[in-house]
Amino acid sequence: MKLVLKDTTLTGDILNQITIAVENERTTVKELIAARVTSEVTSFNEKQPEVFKGLIQPSETEKILNGFRLKKKKKIDVEQQILIAYDAFQKNGYFILIDDEQATELEQEVLISKDTSVHFIKLTPLIGG
Repeated sequence: MKLVLKDTTLTGDILNQITIAVENERTTVKELIAARVTSEVTSFNEKQPEVFKGLIQPSETEKILNGFRLKKKKKIDVEQQILIAYDAFQKNGYFILIDDEQATELEQEVLISKDTSVHFIKLTPLIGG
């Protein structure tokens, strides 16, 4: 099943969308975060664009208007980004609304359907390791 994840401002404006594949209709917040970060980083590493547009700022990057610019071209470590994303979620660096309900724990179970809406809302700039 495909699921669209949206980066949203506090006022509801959509800044970015990413589509991920979800294997089971039952998943966890942790699995959603990992799938999102993996998709973003894999896409970046394959294409090597000038700007990384992802949930979490990789180390050795500078924040720019619409993403993060790497100081030198290199691949981003997926596992490191996932761990930073988990940590940021637990420290309220961003929050997730699933069908208008705030997710509060990484192990929280989520029931996914074709109508499920998932919004990531960043509260502060996130800087990686």
